[in-house]
Amino acid sequence: MKKSKANLRTLINSGKTLCFPGAFNAAVALQIQQAGFPGVYVSGAGISNGLAGLPDIELVTRKEMIWANQFITSRVEIPVFSDADTGYGGPLQVAKTVEQFESIGVSAIHLEDQKTPKRCGHLEGKKLISPEAMCRKIRVAVKARKSRNFLIVARTDSRGVEGFEACLTRIKAYIKAGADAIFPEALHSIEEFKQVRKLFQIPLVANMTEFGKTPYISIRQFQKLEYNIVLFPLSIFRLTMGRSQVFLKDLAKKGTQVDYLQKMQTREELYDLLQYSDYQ
Repeated sequence: MKKSKANLRTLINSGKTLCFPGAFNAAVALQIQQAGFPGVYVSGAGISNGLAGLPDIELVTRKEMIWANQFITSRVEIPVFSDADTGYGGPLQVAKTVEQFESIGVSAIHLEDQKTPKRCGHLEGKKLISPEAMCRKIRVAVKARKSRNFLIVARTDSRGVEGFEACLTRIKAYIKAGADAIFPEALHSIEEFKQVRKLFQIPLVANMTEFGKTPYISIRQFQKLEYNIVLFPLSIFRLTMGRSQVFLKDLAKKGTQVDYLQKMQTREELYDLLQYSDYQ
């Protein structure tokens, strides 16, 4: 049933800013595809929080992330861009990480320069590996892939640890090491996003997470900034959790769900999303 996925490198080169909402399971990924988005993002936080009920501090293993991603890649036709945290170890483990994500049909992964165990990019207390150690991971990752269409994205969390100038220095090193794109996490202003684009002519990824260090910037604004991919990692999850919390309080009080039927996805809509008739 699965068709060939679009080439993410080609999509990036189109010049259009690509909006990638985050999915924490395959049903949500199908909704993202149905809504017409060009790709799906699978974040470590999404799987840790939404699937395992755990904080995003690298408690979910590579094996579990591969398992979660495989459900998604097997069901959608659009590119899947996945969080690979720190690569789950040193250079040898990074090579294994690349091989396994590529083998299940993921189109791109990002590796970050935090020390293990990592923390959410918008929290305090992060610690970084050296630029040299991160560059080695990038070189190993690029060498380990079978196809150049599997993209290696270098994420740097240095803005909140070492400052903006150090962040720019790391970006320059990561590009030289062979990264296909750069993901500067938790920038503090639109001016910083502008400066990164001004200095580096390479595909750039931005994170539009909620309640973090970065101000809210629209896709239209990112298009003017010439950013290539904008991630919305937990927007669907947070919306789902917020609504379910309200519903559960009401259900406990009233003992019925009838007031919420108009807000629910119907059985027919769900079956259409899952292509139920194709299985019969």
